[in-house]
Amino acid sequence: MEDINKHGIDKPLELAATEELILIRLGEIALKGMNRGKFEGQLMRNIRNRLRNIGKFEVNHSQSRVWAIPLDEDADMAAALDAISKVFGIVSVSPVRSFHGDIDQICLQAVEYARLLLADGRKMSFKVESRRGDKNFPLKSPEICREVGAALLLAYPEQLTVDVNNPDFVFYVEVRDLNYIYHTVIKAQKGLPVGMGGRGMLLLSGGIDSPVAGYMMSSRGMQIEAIYFHAFPFTSNQAKEKVIELARLLTPYAGSIRLHVVNFTDIQLKIRDDSPTDMITIVMRRIMMRIAERLAISRGCKALITGESLGQVASQTLEGLVTTDHVVACPVFRPLIGMDKDDTVQLARKIGTFETSILPYEDCCTVFVAKHPKTHPSLAHAEEAEAALDIEALVEQGLNDIEVIDL
Repeated sequence: MEDINKHGIDKPLELAATEELILIRLGEIALKGMNRGKFEGQLMRNIRNRLRNIGKFEVNHSQSRVWAIPLDEDADMAAALDAISKVFGIVSVSPVRSFHGDIDQICLQAVEYARLLLADGRKMSFKVESRRGDKNFPLKSPEICREVGAALLLAYPEQLTVDVNNPDFVFYVEVRDLNYIYHTVIKAQKGLPVGMGGRGMLLLSGGIDSPVAGYMMSSRGMQIEAIYFHAFPFTSNQAKEKVIELARLLTPYAGSIRLHVVNFTDIQLKIRDDSPTDMITIVMRRIMMRIAERLAISRGCKALITGESLGQVASQTLEGLVTTDHVVACPVFRPLIGMDKDDTVQLARKIGTFETSILPYEDCCTVFVAKHPKTHPSLAHAEEAEAALDIEALVEQGLNDIEVIDL
């Protein structure tokens, strides 16, 4: 380390022992005041649950940060980073190296760290950013940056150049109870920890919208269950498997999901036979909402969640939504209500549900849709359309024929 010695280290130094761990930065939780501890506790429980099948990790909280420390030498850090980055309540995560020591040791560790980044001989620009959480440390943040930057330039004059505006990488140094160095910051999901926002029942179809709606409500801390209405053989078992897969794709974000699959075939045939053609969709949605609400109440869910967006299809006009909501007492959350379809698609791509959603397996809503549905139904229209149906018997029939799948 001769180059380092030229930079003011007047004695031979050996690298201090280091530990690899994961730095987890909190988001909105930091604004929670007196309730912050509850949110942090729930967040750490969620992180531990996500890491349970990856390896043994210690998860703790220190100085406004959460740390995940691998307890096994062969812990899959890449898988752990990916899992943690999908936990709501986190702004970003970083794989970091921690060690004890003064500024000389920090410079020495920085040079060794950079050696791995530059092992292939590439030339890169960089800058150094520093945070001094330990106010007893003799150097302030700008001075730490200057020392570390100078050490890196002395060690790698042919490969490194400084660019404070648009560097190839940023070298981060944090001085706290230990020293921490890293260069990777992985954006996470933000939001609030799942479990802090109550429970909701998601009406999950095989389309693009409802999985995104479930993701959005989970991002506000809501624990979701899901209900799917299956009309075999009018909808295939492939359609059912598609919905199961969509629920599975949501679990890295929402945690565990209980999916309730309602056998809706006979109910839907009864609606088709005994309701006016132009009101079939509205009547079907009203019965679905009744079944979903009754199930939600039995499961401790306080709200229904749908992927409806105002004006997107005939049943999603303002009148259609009002007429549908009229049959339930619990709130109906529609997080996509004002979103443009392109924005919904973009979010579906981000969370990984889009490719599954567009598989060509129709759900019961699309199979039985009328060619010319009533777009501005009134409550009177709906009640008249249901006059020939024994609504309570149909709801009970749906509730008594449910398959439960835990994901």
